[in-house]
Amino acid sequence: MESKKNVLVLCTGNSCRSQLLHGYLEQILGERAAVYSAGVEVHGLNPRAVRVMAEDGLDISHHTSNHVDEYAAVPFDYVLTVCDHAQEVCPVFPSTAQKHHHSFLDPAKATGTEEEISQQFRQVRDQVKAYAHNFARTEFLTT
Repeated sequence: MESKKNVLVLCTGNSCRSQLLHGYLEQILGERAAVYSAGVEVHGLNPRAVRVMAEDGLDISHHTSNHVDEYAAVPFDYVLTVCDHAQEVCPVFPSTAQKHHHSFLDPAKATGTEEEISQQFRQVRDQVKAYAHNFARTEFLTT
């Protein structure tokens, strides 16, 4: 049996976008991968991210906001950056990790009424979900 792949999802603060992708990749890839998420800074888990994932049936409330340095010793197979800032300041990983980048809007910067902000979180969640499925199909040959 092929060994489990290590996947790191990297964002600026590890509070929203990386947490969403972390949740979906764990669900989709299951035992095929160990999924980690981290930030180049640590902003804490965003409660709205937890809420919109719960709306889609995923509980990420147990996730923690971690700094990328915590995973320096992990041999990653994939490093996925989900914002331009993280891609620009991404540390160099001493591995053969395949790097993928897709910039998602930061829902934590959304403004407006609570419903408008929640809607922006849902839009980003749905984009991240589609990206997760595409990544899994492309790299892990899932259906």
